[in-house]
Amino acid sequence: MNTVHKIPILNLYYLLLYAWNRLEEAGQVDVSPEDATSLLNLFSRVLISGSRYLLKRGLDRGYIDHSEDIRGLKGKIDFSATIKRQLQNNAMLRCSFDELSYNVLHNRILRTTIRNLVVRDDIDKRYRSDLADIHRRLDSINEIDLSGSVFKRVQLHRNNAFYGFLMDICELIYNYYVVTEDLGDRKFREFIRDEKTMSKLFEEFVRNFYKIELKSISGYSVKNTGEQINWDVKDPNEPDTYYLPRMVTDISIRTPYGYLIIDTKYYKEAMKGRWEDKIYSPNLYQIFAYVKNIQNKGPHYENCSGILLYPTVQADYEFSYIIQGHAIAVKTIDLAKPWQEIEKKLLSIVNT
Repeated sequence: MNTVHKIPILNLYYLLLYAWNRLEEAGQVDVSPEDATSLLNLFSRVLISGSRYLLKRGLDRGYIDHSEDIRGLKGKIDFSATIKRQLQNNAMLRCSFDELSYNVLHNRILRTTIRNLVVRDDIDKRYRSDLADIHRRLDSINEIDLSGSVFKRVQLHRNNAFYGFLMDICELIYNYYVVTEDLGDRKFREFIRDEKTMSKLFEEFVRNFYKIELKSISGYSVKNTGEQINWDVKDPNEPDTYYLPRMVTDISIRTPYGYLIIDTKYYKEAMKGRWEDKIYSPNLYQIFAYVKNIQNKGPHYENCSGILLYPTVQADYEFSYIIQGHAIAVKTIDLAKPWQEIEKKLLSIVNT
């Protein structure tokens, strides 16, 4: 069977850009096929190019709370600390004030991530040399102990949105360095081997791809999130309906031809069967339940079709059916092909 562990590194990079909705920011980063010898090398190249862009444009600054013992008055007096330490006896006050600084959280995360990469022997020497140079150029910025909660504290706005792209890269690197049994050494675990992560990535990639690429095409509208579908039960207020499973689409698209639901499925094997390749029956039942029950939301949902979309490598499947008046299709997208072919195939799927 066809696994998806052979996705070219650059294709995986494009998946991330769409899933993160970072195409515009990535346009400022110089990445070429020769950088894609490994994920870590590619991410290192992104951080190198992105950091150089920031240094040329000017690093972001922000106001940071600062406390200091000073002669005179600045900001607010911390009376408690002043009296406790008897600073007034030396004609000094403990004052708190905001100071404009490069030492903002996103700069600290960037410098710390770069420092962590410089010492890695699983990154090409040329990249480590460039990273070390950037680390020195960021010497006015304090490093920080990274954790999942640190990334959640990052707050960006329109004027520094480019940092969001670099923070996504830094967080991914942080999340997938795992401790090995060799004296606590850390090794990068490629997230492509994590089926749960890749399943979510594939779904977000497909949704954002259509949101971006269909935006300027008349007659198409893509919902930002999954769409709730209620079961077509006789009395929806019956207490027993509470126990029915929730139905939430992955991708919902209004097209010139009607309404389309796409359910993305990521498996190591696109087709499963005991004796021969077969459509995985729970997936087929699921997409049929979606298209059958959504028609109760109104007349414009009546002409609803559904697609099960699987990623594969070096193989394609395509099956189409009309089931109780609804068009149901099973399609695959070969992620090993050149990116232009992937784009063309995805666009053709919603035009059939």
